[in-house]
Amino acid sequence: MILTARTRVLTLLGDPVIHSGSPQIQNAAFEAAGVDGVYVAVGCAPGDLDGFMRGLARAGGGGNVTLPYKEKAASILDERSDAVRRTGACNTFWGDEHGRLHGDNTDVEGFRRAMKTFLGGSGSGLRALLLGAGGAARAALLGLLEEGAEEVLLYNRTAERARAVARRIGGERARVLPALRDLEGQGFDLVVNATSVGLEAGEGSPLDFHALDRAGAAMDLVYGPEKTPFQRSADELGIRNTDGVEMLVQQGAASFERWWGMPAPVDAMHAALEQRLLV
Repeated sequence: MILTARTRVLTLLGDPVIHSGSPQIQNAAFEAAGVDGVYVAVGCAPGDLDGFMRGLARAGGGGNVTLPYKEKAASILDERSDAVRRTGACNTFWGDEHGRLHGDNTDVEGFRRAMKTFLGGSGSGLRALLLGAGGAARAALLGLLEEGAEEVLLYNRTAERARAVARRIGGERARVLPALRDLEGQGFDLVVNATSVGLEAGEGSPLDFHALDRAGAAMDLVYGPEKTPFQRSADELGIRNTDGVEMLVQQGAASFERWWGMPAPVDAMHAALEQRLLV
């Protein structure tokens, strides 16, 4: 790749960003697609986010926003996608020819694509259990509802946070389980872990699948070089499962499409992530 004064700069903004695989994934995509861009990660202080986003966008660039700034980024935008308005979070931004700052939450589209790949079709009519009430859970809830889920039950250690997410996004098709004991004897077509449990070594699964009457499939939004504790717990009962790799790639693909207006080279992005996970 030859960088010139015309090279478009896309940046991951967050704190911390050193762990991120997005630069490898996106730069592999840029090269495969033959676009003139470079993607870098920049640690960003809270007070600098507005300046970074607007400066990059006005210069013809854009980027992604990661923890802990997705909600703050949504408040900075001039133009918000429906996904941003409904979740209150933005993870992708870019500018237009008039200098206005646009944003989307491609975590929603990433979840939808990953779920459809995993299930082999849409989530229409399914009954789902969603663990968590943070940004990933909000994206997953909206994705489930947009795919036609009949009912989504939310569980979070802090029930009020789950209620706030259900009220904001779920409408009549989302309700909250106050305690884990309320899961006993219940059956679900899909169980989604949108908590961070499993990221740290030695952590257990956020759910004991033995408590459920039935689980058709299990989807963890956590990923790593080996199976997560949530996946291993599903394996014990022979429940088909997957991790968060596909969602990571697909949300990145959706971001690529917002910036460049063309289909993302998903195979190249998968290959870059697989290579990173082997390191």
